[in-house]
Amino acid sequence: MNRQTIQTEKAPAAVGPYAQAVKINNFLFTSGQIPINPETGEIEATDIEAQTARVLDNLSAVLIAAGSGLKDVVKTTVFIKNMNDFATVNRIYARYFDEPYPARSCVEISRLPNGALVEIEAVAVCP
Repeated sequence: MNRQTIQTEKAPAAVGPYAQAVKINNFLFTSGQIPINPETGEIEATDIEAQTARVLDNLSAVLIAAGSGLKDVVKTTVFIKNMNDFATVNRIYARYFDEPYPARSCVEISRLPNGALVEIEAVAVCP
């Protein structure tokens, strides 16, 4: 088994004992990305649209650092603070992913780190 830890400065640094992603053979498992601007270390956006876009930009940066990309994602898990934001998150999400879409779960949770409104993790293949 070939295991590699993925780290990029183009996505927020891990704030605990975990990696941004782990690549095992041709599979990549990302940690959840929240809407932190990697340049400032802060969540700057306060609305669900801008936060979702930042999350997906961060996720894309991690995927690219591993030699993968959004087109290679096979599964995502979306955590949202308010299920009423589901349609908005879907709209932004659809701007980033093309058909065939990855499999996905979406779960409403009571709280996310740093007061984020959305977090997304992914499993991808690395061509």
